[in-house]
Amino acid sequence: MALEPVRFAVLGSVRVERAGVEPAPGRPQERALLGLLLVRAGQPVTVSEIVDVLWGGGPPDSAVNVVRRHVGSLRRLLEPGLPTRAAGRWLIRDAGGYRLLVDADSLDLLEFRRLRDEASRVAGDPRESARVVELLTEALALWRGPAGAGLPAEVRERAGFPAVDRERTAAVRDAADAALRAGTPAAVLHLLQEAVSDAPLDEPLLARLVRTLAATGHEARALSTYRAARARLAEELGIDPGPELRAAHRAVLHGTGLPTQASTPTSSSAPAPALTPISASPEPSAPVPTPTPTPTPTPTPAPQSPPNTTPAQLPHDLPTFTGRRAELEQVLALLTDDGDRVPGTVVISAIGGMAGIGKTTLAVHWAHRVADRFPDGQLYVNLRGFAPSGRVMGSGEAVRVFLDALGVPPERVPHGVDAQAALYRSLLAGRRFLVLLDNARDTEQVRPLLPGTPGCLTIVTSRDQLSGLVSAHGAHTLALRPLDTAQARSFLERRLGAARLAGEARAVAEIATMCGGLPLALACVAARAATHPDFPLSAIAAELRAAHGSLDAFSRTDTAANVAAVFSWSLGAVSAEAALLFPLLALHPGPDFSVAATASLARLSPRRTRSLLTELAGVHLVGEPAPGRYVLHDLLRAHAAELLEEQHAEDAREAAADRLYAYYLHTAHTAEPLLAPHADPMPPGPLPPGVHAEPLADHPQALAWLTAEYPVLLAVVGAAARSGRDRVACLLAWSLEPFFDRRGHWHDWTTVQRIALDAALRAADPVWEARGLRALARAESRLGLHGSARLRLDRALALFTESGDTVGRADTHRSLGWTHDQEGDLPGALRHNRLAMELFRDSGRRAAYASVLNSVGWYHALLGEHQEALSHCHQALALLRELGDRYGEAATWHTIAYAHHHLGRHPNALLGYGHALALYRELGVPYLEACTLVSIGDTHAAMSDHAAAVEVRQQALTLLITLGHPDADQVRALLTTSERYA
Repeated sequence: MALEPVRFAVLGSVRVERAGVEPAPGRPQERALLGLLLVRAGQPVTVSEIVDVLWGGGPPDSAVNVVRRHVGSLRRLLEPGLPTRAAGRWLIRDAGGYRLLVDADSLDLLEFRRLRDEASRVAGDPRESARVVELLTEALALWRGPAGAGLPAEVRERAGFPAVDRERTAAVRDAADAALRAGTPAAVLHLLQEAVSDAPLDEPLLARLVRTLAATGHEARALSTYRAARARLAEELGIDPGPELRAAHRAVLHGTGLPTQASTPTSSSAPAPALTPISASPEPSAPVPTPTPTPTPTPTPAPQSPPNTTPAQLPHDLPTFTGRRAELEQVLALLTDDGDRVPGTVVISAIGGMAGIGKTTLAVHWAHRVADRFPDGQLYVNLRGFAPSGRVMGSGEAVRVFLDALGVPPERVPHGVDAQAALYRSLLAGRRFLVLLDNARDTEQVRPLLPGTPGCLTIVTSRDQLSGLVSAHGAHTLALRPLDTAQARSFLERRLGAARLAGEARAVAEIATMCGGLPLALACVAARAATHPDFPLSAIAAELRAAHGSLDAFSRTDTAANVAAVFSWSLGAVSAEAALLFPLLALHPGPDFSVAATASLARLSPRRTRSLLTELAGVHLVGEPAPGRYVLHDLLRAHAAELLEEQHAEDAREAAADRLYAYYLHTAHTAEPLLAPHADPMPPGPLPPGVHAEPLADHPQALAWLTAEYPVLLAVVGAAARSGRDRVACLLAWSLEPFFDRRGHWHDWTTVQRIALDAALRAADPVWEARGLRALARAESRLGLHGSARLRLDRALALFTESGDTVGRADTHRSLGWTHDQEGDLPGALRHNRLAMELFRDSGRRAAYASVLNSVGWYHALLGEHQEALSHCHQALALLRELGDRYGEAATWHTIAYAHHHLGRHPNALLGYGHALALYRELGVPYLEACTLVSIGDTHAAMSDHAAAVEVRQQALTLLITLGHPDADQVRALLTTSERYA
């Protein structure tokens, strides 16, 4: 018998229609259960999830029975006459829970997603923009209000309805972009107005509404909308409009980049540039033209198209992995559904156990076994949840690591952990990823890093039981126990060979006992035995028996003491010099360390240090995950720390730590002027004896060192501040500013500068406070937090003035110029840069003076004063060439070309842009290369050479798509227009 037709709706109030008739809605909890099943769109929902959604953290004892009664009632609602306890045909049992059998023909949410998917498939073809608008407006017409309207707010939140609402917002944004490209903005105006009324603080929506109002001839309404949004953001969030909204405002003011209703081109004049021209030198810490950042402080960004990136971050699998057969079978079974596919739910597995038990080894081995099932990529991060150094990785830092791996440009990373986590989940939505979260401290650290949609596997390792993951997310748990004697024998046999173990049963059992069954300790023993193939295992056991040690910090059982004995015994197997080096490694605060840093720590030559680290690696006391980079397991770090206390007096420990921090500080100080020749660094003082700072000779060497040491440098700044070395924390943080800005690490920049400002305030020195305020303001400005940045800069300027620091005043004026620029106040930006120029000139700072000359020229150009711009830029160019500042030279050529273009001297403009392009390519700056190509295209179009314009704009588009940069959409639209002329 055919199923009676039933249609479900969740895009608005939760509704059911059976054979054209809507039955009575049922009780509130039944309605909520139905909404939960619908929002999961045909996927199974476990009973524990249902209980959590219906009752939150305080379910009654009868919750499971109540759920079953609600399920029965829903079945009879859908199938009248269904006997009690009978299995229904629509609502079925599945995967330990319940599932509604729905598809795009029976559920409005799936129909909405089908239309969005179809729109996404054709969106890559610029000729299909009108079709994209048609599909998306049809999809949006299915909505009758917020998803799950009428359900209690807390139920909607727990069930995931806000995520569905964000899909609607994303569709509105996509529809607006397509309509602007197609020249039919009126088709989406009412949709944008409705969406903004529901989300009045959503800046990407507001920016599109401003542009769409202007494109439909409502410029006055567009400007009033911007003013109202600016006032609301200031009042409710205490922030200024972000870059995207400000760019829309500038476009309306200048009439650029705003398509009108579709019409047939009747003129050969060039279309307006799609990209806002880049600033020639926005910050003293960044001598290159820096793209306007696009992140906004909107709490929850809409899903975006994932960049074309397939990360493969898993650590190397251990070739000698053995044992754990039962555990491996248990976790592999989680992924089987009919034997060959991942179930339609988010699978989370938490592997627990004490330190050294082999959690990471098992997790990595399992991940490699199943990696081919996750073709979209594998993500890995060590959360350092129980690091003896105390530096636990924050959720925000971890999610930014993942966003970087997923190819998200820094300017697209929003402000705030919640917004970053939402972007991360949206990028994983509908894709197959494996996520390995190693060494987690607790559930709260893990929660923002969990994928939110089916098809992904998350593996978590922790010493904590992570019970919150089980109760709130249905995680599967596996607690690892120490290896028994048989497993330990297999472990040793795999490494030493069966012949070596023959006749040594008693010795193997004794070794297993003294190692506490921990794989880490057994690996140390195996390394010792392998280096002495003639030693019987009974002799090895005797050596081990004679050792002693303590790891009380890790366990209250005898196991820790036994393991410490293994480590102490392993130290006896290396040279005396290597054994003396090992405890000093506990002083290093970073996740890994280099030979050069260790040499300074131990006051040894780099050559001798490398030899000693090789010795320690040979007996598994340190790991070498990459050539020349070494790591300490947490257990070994704790053991090293205990030995350090026992063997080294406090003054010796402090001296070693001082040498280590001096290595990083002096090398970073050397790198800073290589990246920013006009910087004003504070001298770090004389190099202490025994410290081997890196002799960085040029820009590539500086960039390579900073990139390799970046996670370490972040840790060193924090550790220096915690240990009372405020001077080191400040100077190191300020030396890193050019690198933060060049690479777009704006969130880390902000975090580090907050640490430095606190340290500067403790120093009670007005100049240090001023530097700290200015550094933090620069970082905040990159995140669009211009209100707080301006207040800090005003205070910094007052302090520098009171202290008589002319260069400090100049740098601060320049930063204020950038802030005024971002707020749309070009005369204010010019005024501050002029003040900076005069102060730099009077103080004899030629590099800074040359750089700000170009900035002054740039703002003259933006204000239409092109001859003034050329005068300043030609002076700047001569100085920059003399000083060897190639970034500044490239930026200045861009400004010169921009001025020539607007004076109608198009051949001169092409020559200038060509110089800038060659330099950016030489320096490896792809975004600025793309910007310059777009400008070259504008000039070709102005010369009516539309074929050449198409060619260079296509090159720019290819670069921007490769970068995953949002400007690609604007260039794509511009390319479509230029192709019509060609």
